[in-house]
Amino acid sequence: MDILSSIIEFFGGGILNFSVGKMLIWTLIATHITIASVTIFLHRSQAHRSLDLHAIPSHFFRFWLWITTGMVTKEWVSIHRKHHAKCETHEDPHSPQTQGIKKILLEGAELYRIESKNQETLEKYGHGTPNDWIERNLYTKYSWQGVALMLILNVALFGVFGLTIWAIQMLWIPIWAAGVINGLGHFVGYRNFDAADASTNLVPWGILIGGEELHNNHHTYPTSARLSNKWYEFDIGWFYIRILEICKLAKVKKIAPTVKFNKSPQAVSVSESTLQALIHHRYDAMNKYKRILLSAYQQEANKLKLQANKIQDIKALLLKDSKQLTEEEKQNLSIIFNNSKTLQTLYEMRLELVKLWEKSHHTSEQLLQSLREWCQKAENSNMPSLKAFANRVQSYVI
Repeated sequence: MDILSSIIEFFGGGILNFSVGKMLIWTLIATHITIASVTIFLHRSQAHRSLDLHAIPSHFFRFWLWITTGMVTKEWVSIHRKHHAKCETHEDPHSPQTQGIKKILLEGAELYRIESKNQETLEKYGHGTPNDWIERNLYTKYSWQGVALMLILNVALFGVFGLTIWAIQMLWIPIWAAGVINGLGHFVGYRNFDAADASTNLVPWGILIGGEELHNNHHTYPTSARLSNKWYEFDIGWFYIRILEICKLAKVKKIAPTVKFNKSPQAVSVSESTLQALIHHRYDAMNKYKRILLSAYQQEANKLKLQANKIQDIKALLLKDSKQLTEEEKQNLSIIFNNSKTLQTLYEMRLELVKLWEKSHHTSEQLLQSLREWCQKAENSNMPSLKAFANRVQSYVI
């Protein structure tokens, strides 16, 4: 540390003449503010409208992002909204499922730059973003000048080491957001909900990337201002939002529903409210059902052993959206079901359950009757796990 301090003093420590330790602390603080600006302003407020920000934090975040990232609000919002609209397809600007994890991790920032030049994306998905005088005449028009100003300020404040601090600031978002969140957040991790895409929660404590680590939660409830969902999960971005709200500087518009159950020991009948509660909590329900299906697969593994070399990744095939199955995959499923009637029953009942919220043209009475028949079929089955799940379904409340 003494040697480093001597080097700093030799080359000039800038106006502040900070020690190495103090410069490291400032770098961590500055990059964390950038992460907070992205998750609170760009992501939750602008892209998904889950909260309204007062002019004071809103303008601060815009200015901070201008000097630390050079990102234009409309471009970021447009690309993110397109990601949700086209998730895991070839039109998704950054999906490791279609483009490969290596490309997203190493070239995520370049993919962002390319998509930001797509005027069709900006026009279709960029509505509602700031379009005031300062946005048009400074932040958008002179986007790269902001990071140049940051470079000048860093060198002035910290001397030659300001160059290193600036480099870290410039790499922070491309590495963590473009690489880790967009890449690993759709490739590895755990899932609380059976969302239609491959999104995952990286860790249950969303601190380093402002809460964005809880990516599966976000893709399940994209308009929620709070990304944590389970009791053991922590979203530091939500913590900051609550502070802003207490200070009257933010107003939360929507958060994800908390899964609730009827705690009455008496039997619960299948009613209209049961149907609405199931639809309301469908992601939780489908995630629980997925566990039942996978558990059954493990128990039926011996029956399927003869087909293991012929059919790759049977578990993924069982969980794949039926509308996306190829003819070959349908044939493979037939082979699996010929060897396991248990899996066939669970698979077909899963499809029937999904139809309850996909049949938008059906009346409430028709859907309610379908739910009653489904629960009756589950209760009459010889599968304890399916019976337990039917009880869970009938216990959901809003």
